[in-house]
Amino acid sequence: MAEIQAALRDAKLDGWLFYDFRHSDPLAYRILKLDEKMFASRRWFYYVPTSGEPVKIVQSIEQFKLDSLPGKKLVFRGWQELHARLREVLSPAAKESKSRRIAMQYSPMNDIPYISKVDAGTIELVRSFGVEPVTSAELVQKFEAVFSPAQHQMHVEASDKMHRNAAGADDRGGEREHRQSALYADKGKELTDQARRFRAD
Repeated sequence: MAEIQAALRDAKLDGWLFYDFRHSDPLAYRILKLDEKMFASRRWFYYVPTSGEPVKIVQSIEQFKLDSLPGKKLVFRGWQELHARLREVLSPAAKESKSRRIAMQYSPMNDIPYISKVDAGTIELVRSFGVEPVTSAELVQKFEAVFSPAQHQMHVEASDKMHRNAAGADDRGGEREHRQSALYADKGKELTDQARRFRAD
């Protein structure tokens, strides 16, 4: 959680609001390291402020769903209580900050469908509390779109194999195959370099 809060400070945001309904946001499960196979039939929110204690907002039937995460738990039953809980959590952010900006899995104009996981109604609800949702795309890239050590090693091995295939194509006299393999090899090297840069960051 400290890494997320540091990233929020770097991005000059007030917090990051995660939202899910029946696994509508797989990014949230991976970033928060939740069980992606857990049963989830009710809405939940998890708010990570730039500083201070995170807050879990969970439905009473599934109130233990986020117990693996740190933070205060707020339980709701109906939609009116849910709105009250969200107002309780988000209104202080609106009062304390002139920018009033929080990250959500939202993409303006749906420019990045991979990020666009929150429905329009939920975005409208958050805005009604005086808070402006902004895209979490750069944050997601930092915490999700990075190879693990095992994934990185697999990619390096695949890239090396493509390079060997490209080198052997000329020996077989296949000029066309050589050009095609060389093209794939260059692409593989480019992806490998990107992966190494991600790991370095």
